[in-house]
Amino acid sequence: MATAPDASDALTEGTADVVVIGGGAAGLNGALILARSRRSVVVIDSASPRNAPAEAVHGLIALDGTSPAEILRRGRDQVRQYGGRVVHGEVVSAAPADRSADGDLRFIVTLADGRSITARRILVATGVTDVLPEVPGIAEHWGHSVVHCPYCHGWEMRDQPVGIIATGPGSIGQALLFRQLTEDLTYFSHGTDLDKDSRARFTARGIRIIDTPVTAVVNDEDGALAWVRLADCQMVPRRVLAVGTQTQARTQGLEDLTLPMQDLPNMGRGFASGMAGTTEVPGVWVAGNATDPAAQVGASAAAGALAAANINSALAIADTDAALHGDRTSSKPSEQGEK
Repeated sequence: MATAPDASDALTEGTADVVVIGGGAAGLNGALILARSRRSVVVIDSASPRNAPAEAVHGLIALDGTSPAEILRRGRDQVRQYGGRVVHGEVVSAAPADRSADGDLRFIVTLADGRSITARRILVATGVTDVLPEVPGIAEHWGHSVVHCPYCHGWEMRDQPVGIIATGPGSIGQALLFRQLTEDLTYFSHGTDLDKDSRARFTARGIRIIDTPVTAVVNDEDGALAWVRLADCQMVPRRVLAVGTQTQARTQGLEDLTLPMQDLPNMGRGFASGMAGTTEVPGVWVAGNATDPAAQVGASAAAGALAAANINSALAIADTDAALHGDRTSSKPSEQGEK
């Protein structure tokens, strides 16, 4: 789902210190750190944040209850306050280019409209796509009455009739977390395995277990989620459903960077990264949900800041190397003057 961002900045001419691909919490906070360090930074924002369907961000100190769109608006304003640019567009290619005269790295980032920019370093903060279970009715309530995170949505769902539609082993832990929020919890195993020990633990906590497959989510006359329909036509009343999604890092346009991927337990696939968002590809960092799908907004923003600080340190070393190289070149006697 796309947001309605403000006007796009012009694309920087020449070479930017850093191009940030992705304008969510990780990308904007990374850009903020870099801009405050007087780095030329350009954020390429496709305006399609993962949490766009949600009414508010929760669990983020000082901003709890603020809409995702408002947080991003403030973030863009703050990046611009320090000289950073936010450009709206879709990246179709990001690829290594010939090094500079002093040996520093270079990348070319190209947008869908044909514009391009050269960067010394890249921060990938593209986020992920959530793949929902193929149950009719789930998608229309995603981010409202169909949720995945007890920390993002749990308080708002407290004491309501909640159902867990299992998608894999991770749904067992999800059920225990949602049980903290309501006493009326039903676990729909939906064809997944539920071992004897887990069944005993659910029974001990008063969690109802239904093994009949789910066929649809049904609304009431006002369009609100009201029932879960089973394969035997039974209708189970529920007001909230929690599902564990499979996530896929957004990799479109980044193929030429050859970033390594990793399988994430019970989650999907994301970019592999090391300390401070470093990757196996020199000059490229990753941050946020693209490498850690479980990270909430605050954690993603922190990861972007950490990666940005690491990028700035790498650039400081490169700048010093270039200065040293320049001094050596300028102090070398000319061939005419050599004896």
